[in-house]
Order: sequence, then structure tokens, then C-alpha cells
Amino acid sequence: MPEGPSLRKFHHLVSPFVGQQVVKTGGSSKKLCPAVLQSLWLLDAQVHGKKLFLRFDPSEELEPPGSHLLPESLQKGAEKDDAVDPTLASGPSNEHTCAGAACSLEPGPSRASSAECPGGHSPAAGAQTWLQVRFGLFGSVWVNNFSRAKKANKSGDWRDPVPRLVLHFGGGGFLAFYSCQMSWSPPPELSPTCDILSEAFHRGQALEALGRAQPVCYTLMDQRFFSGLGNIIKNEALYRAGIHPLTPGALLTPSQLEALVDHVVQFSAEWLKDKFQGTRRHTQIYRKEQCPAGHQVLKEALGPPAGLQRLTWWCPQCQPPLPPEEPQ
Repeated sequence: MPEGPSLRKFHHLVSPFVGQQVVKTGGSSKKLCPAVLQSLWLLDAQVHGKKLFLRFDPSEELEPPGSHLLPESLQKGAEKDDAVDPTLASGPSNEHTCAGAACSLEPGPSRASSAECPGGHSPAAGAQTWLQVRFGLFGSVWVNNFSRAKKANKSGDWRDPVPRLVLHFGGGGFLAFYSCQMSWSPPPELSPTCDILSEAFHRGQALEALGRAQPVCYTLMDQRFFSGLGNIIKNEALYRAGIHPLTPGALLTPSQLEALVDHVVQFSAEWLKDKFQGTRRHTQIYRKEQCPAGHQVLKEALGPPAGLQRLTWWCPQCQPPLPPEEPQ
């Protein structure tokens, strides 16, 4: 799924629509019927880690806005950047086709009610209508435009991706969400101290977690301590720090742990800056056959025994394993 920097860009694209009413809906989502959002007001947008939260309400009364969690150093640049980042907008070419009035992609309103949408859930009566959006690997947000196929699918068809949700607003613009899962949720409990792109990120908490006896590549993917960190950031930070992915954190020196956290934060911030500038971040180890030093790169699915196994790239020469009997 997209990592923290991508979610910050998605949040920036959605934020200008806060305070506007949804006047037309569409999309292929079946779990969440797009029609239930008809006539609601988008009152807030928040991001934390890899999740986007949108608050809808029948009333237009605005509450104090939630934290945008955007680094101050990027605020000015973000305000000037209203164009869609093409590196974020590409979706898979094999999205499910749209069916029914509620899934219309045209500007016309959805006429289907929640009862007419099999499997379409509405928020509980009286509950705050927070919509949680979790993006898939090719998830993206488009503004005032739709994603177009960049290549033929396996069947040879040049079929455009179908958005899961389309929201037209009273101000005249619209948002299209691709490759995502949506569900109603309680108000988000944001924890900026574990968000790698937050100025409130707690380094001490992160260092303590990394210093445990388990492999550092497991801990880095733990969203309780490194919210927003994904597989790309994991691979790049470990390579830049010269640490083997399976090295137990307890064997690393304090300076090595500090360096690893530094690379996590630095790479994430630079990647976010690239997204707002419309440039693509080049990786040094992720999906590479050779490292920058010219060494052969190894690849293996690594992860906790009972957890998710993620493909991991590393250089055995630049990131040598530490002997377990020789703690640093």
C-alpha cells in the first residue's frame, strides 16, 4: 500500500474540498455504497500513517479543523501545488467494472439508496461519520480528472481503471479514489509521536523499539512505532545505514540505531518533498539488481513468523550480518 509520503500528498489534494457539500456520487465500491454520501458535507480530512480519514456530516457547521500533520517546511510549497502528481495517480488497469446507478462515473447524481446497494453499509445513526480510507498498492486520488490506462491489460484491453468512489462537490470540482477500501470508523485517534513525518515523532520511543532482540526489519514495519513506514522506506533506510535486515536490534550500538532512525526520517521527508515538487524519488536498493557500489543484491521475503512477509532487498557486502556471539 502507499506509504506515509503518498498519504500526505493525498491529504493535500483532498483538503481544498473540506467545507463543501457532496452533490453527486459514483464509483464501483460495493462494501460502501457511494449513494450514502449524497448531500453530506465534508467537514474534515486527517491523515495518520497509511490511513486517510474523512469526516462527513449532514450539517454544514464546521468544527475546528483537525491536524493536517504536514511538516511546516512544506506548507508553503504545498499551498502552491494543486496539480495532480502523475506518479501518484496511476491505478491498476484491471479494476472491477462499474454497475448500477450508484456507480455512475458521469456527473449525474446517484439515485440508489443504501437499501438498493447490496452490501453497502451506512454509518450508525447518531455516530460521527468518519470514513476510513485504506489504499491498495496502486491506490491514488485524482482531482477533477480520471485515471487513464497507460498500457493494455493481460487480455490486451486498454481499459481505464474504474474508481472505487467519486465525489462531486458543490464548488464544482470532484475527487476520484482508486484501489482503496473504505469503511465507517470512530473518530480517529491520531498518534503523531509514532508518525515518521510528524514533527512530534518520538525518537526515543522509536529507538527503544528498535533496540529489542528481534530483527530490525520486523520492528521498522511495526506501525505502532513507525506509522507511515512501508517496504520502500524500510529497504532504503537499512541500506543507507549499512545494516543487515535480519540483524537483531539488541546487537546494534546506540550510534547505529540513531543512524537508522535518521535515515528513516530523512528519506521519508525527502520523498515527500519530491512528491510536492512533482519529481520521482530514485531508490538505491529497492527492486535493484545491483547496489550503487556495483555489488549483487539479494532478495527474500522477510517478516515475523506469524506476520506478513515482505520482499526485502539488501547488499550482503554493504550490509553484512553481525555475528550473534559478538554483540556490539
